[in-house]
Amino acid sequence: MKHFMIRYRFANGTTEAWHGEIARFIAALDNDPELKGRIVYRCLKVRDDASYFHLASAADDQAVKTLQQRDFFKHYTERTRQVAEGGDVAVTPIDWIAETAAA
Repeated sequence: MKHFMIRYRFANGTTEAWHGEIARFIAALDNDPELKGRIVYRCLKVRDDASYFHLASAADDQAVKTLQQRDFFKHYTERTRQVAEGGDVAVTPIDWIAETAAA
């Protein structure tokens, strides 16, 4: 598995519209026959702050390459830059050390 953390401060637009964009992106991931079950995506927001963290996990390099070719990914990436303060979006590869068993 490949894991990534995406970080930024929300500064442009409404949170309702942005949360709608996030929901549409996740729905597109879930509905893509080549990516379904191969990409896990979570969005988190710091309570009472404008900071967002997204955690993305891909089954393998091919899942990442397939995602990067999708128009919905290109649109979402551009929209993320547009809503981020100063267009500053940090994408960091991360290593998963440990986790609890799935419920």
